[in-house]
Amino acid sequence: MKKLLTVLLSVLMILCLAGCGAKTETTPATDETVDDGVRNVAFLVNGNLGDKSFFDSAEAGLETLKKDGRINLKTIEMGGTEADQPKWLSTLYEVAESGEYDLIICGTYQMPDYLKEVAAAYPEQKFVIFDDNTYVGDPNVVNITYKQNELGYVVGIFAGLTTLDTTLDGINADKVIGFAGGVDSPVINDFLAGYIQGAQIIDPEIKVDARYTNDYVDTSIAKEFAVSMINDNKCDLIWGVAGNAGNGAAETILELGKGYFIGVDSDQELTLSPDLAAITLTSGLKNVGNSLIWFMDEWDAGREYWGKEVSLGLADGGVGVVTDKNFAKFASADTQAAVNAAIDDVKAGKVTVVSAFDAGFDAAAYRDAAQPK
Repeated sequence: MKKLLTVLLSVLMILCLAGCGAKTETTPATDETVDDGVRNVAFLVNGNLGDKSFFDSAEAGLETLKKDGRINLKTIEMGGTEADQPKWLSTLYEVAESGEYDLIICGTYQMPDYLKEVAAAYPEQKFVIFDDNTYVGDPNVVNITYKQNELGYVVGIFAGLTTLDTTLDGINADKVIGFAGGVDSPVINDFLAGYIQGAQIIDPEIKVDARYTNDYVDTSIAKEFAVSMINDNKCDLIWGVAGNAGNGAAETILELGKGYFIGVDSDQELTLSPDLAAITLTSGLKNVGNSLIWFMDEWDAGREYWGKEVSLGLADGGVGVVTDKNFAKFASADTQAAVNAAIDDVKAGKVTVVSAFDAGFDAAAYRDAAQPK
């Protein structure tokens, strides 16, 4: 009996040890199940980094988020040539198909058709597209755009003050500034509306010679009509708002040796040739990097905008102007102070900037009333 009891106790001990062993093997590792809150983000560049423009701005914002430990970032440079374009759609499909990313980001007017197709195919995948609102309403896409009228207003303040500063070499006594726009469209006219308002707040007698290239690449069109702007209408400042095409106005300014140029979207003192950069006094900026940080702040705070367009202005850091280099060199202390005050006033809501998108706003009439006679 004693021997039997000893055997039974031995069996029980073996079973208990086996049970303990099984429990240890099936307990999941705690560190594998904790959600650290870091989002996986893919940035698809329909071009290459090093553009000193939209893509570099976006990358800088995303790198800040990465450095702060808020995202894991994968940047894919897809190339920007015509031969590269077939890769844009296939890469979007591949990245969405992987299921590895909480958010896929792309941007510019070249991407909306591709994005719309892929977003429909992967409705659970989240996307952001910046500087485009071709398609708004896809439930898994946020369109980020920028308040170009506010940007125009601040540039107009600067241009208005500068054209009156005849102590500056190259500025004449006539109160006329120029605008080389792309297409006669609501977006371009939104830049123009703010530009006119800002300039005429400085002096109601300032006229704005506004013309359109109807192109965003060919510099020859703006180059040609800038001759008339300068020689016939006495413009001494021209704001180019037509992508690369607008830079033709800068070429004419350089060749004639009269006046100055203002850039758009990015800091064109960094992107133009040295001789053209030397006559570029400032640039109106779309701060893509800031806008992506803003979006992540909102998302992390539980404020979501899927299926919507969000338009960011001065108060959000979405737009701004270059205030170093030539601006600091050529603009008087009074001009610099007035530009900063104008920015603060818009941020504080003290100024209502007109917009080509306002109901009932007649952009053509507003433009034509400011034209030099």
